[in-house]
Amino acid sequence: MPGIRVGHAQRTEDGWLTGVTAVVLPPGSSGGVDVRGGGPGTIETDALDPATLVQTVDGIALCGGSAYGLAAATGVQRWIEQQGQGYHVMGGVVPIVPGAVIFDLGRGGDFSARPDTAMGFEAAAACVGLEDAPDGGLRGCVGAGTGAVLGRGQYKGGVGMASVRVAGGPVPGPPGADPVSVPEGIVVGALAVVNAAGLPVFPEAPEPGAPTLGGVPQGPAAAGLNTTLVVVATNAALTPAECKRLATASHAGLARALDPSHTLVDGDTVFAASTGAVEFDRAIDAARVVGLMSVQIAAAQAVRDAILDGVRAATPVTTPAGSWAPFPVP
Repeated sequence: MPGIRVGHAQRTEDGWLTGVTAVVLPPGSSGGVDVRGGGPGTIETDALDPATLVQTVDGIALCGGSAYGLAAATGVQRWIEQQGQGYHVMGGVVPIVPGAVIFDLGRGGDFSARPDTAMGFEAAAACVGLEDAPDGGLRGCVGAGTGAVLGRGQYKGGVGMASVRVAGGPVPGPPGADPVSVPEGIVVGALAVVNAAGLPVFPEAPEPGAPTLGGVPQGPAAAGLNTTLVVVATNAALTPAECKRLATASHAGLARALDPSHTLVDGDTVFAASTGAVEFDRAIDAARVVGLMSVQIAAAQAVRDAILDGVRAATPVTTPAGSWAPFPVP
């Protein structure tokens, strides 16, 4: 996604298996959020309400460590403050940095090994110079995906990324009306941290004997809390209210990629952000509606693809707490 940077920090030694992913947004970006899971852990999501004072967002923190890991969002905020970015107040700036966490406590062997403010700062600082970098090093078992698992603890999860380019040009309008135009150059990107209770749903036909949810262990050792976290972003100019609707529409992609999703033990959360680089035609309502729907459709596809990419990018890991192999992708 043009203009958006991602940084990771993680630890995997001496009882650790966790990390932080920082999404740093350009100044003036707008945002929204939609929390659908039954076990969420979030911070500053109220700041994204379209009715609040501040209408911009500066970064998003995705963290391991369950509720303890929310401390890492402060580190992301402090790094962005050092860049002079945030809501201007007397004496300085206050960056708006909402965040959410996954449950990965104890997966490295030490229950107390969890992200803190310093790790959040490290993750944000890692984004420096990455505006145009290849995304290969940003995927898999890195950042908040370091300790992620899926299928109720049976397989290794991770971070995935995907993007969809919205086709520009004339689009049929309402019946009897003239065609409307979608701007050229709109891109929708998604980043997902896959730590789901459910299993991935790939478009390919499953191999005979491929695991199903019914075959996943149900015992106490596999009953840890779960969550899939997503950031979906676009360069299309959206208001905070439109970003919230984008986050809501994006949950369709999460449901297409994971079965089941949005359960009582998942904290499934989608953040949406707009850099505002490409303006819609808002002269008539039909053009606005077609443009917004085009972005929402692309977002659901990007989220689905990002989640499946995170499953594919996962690598095996063994710690004192156990071993996790990647899901056997068809």
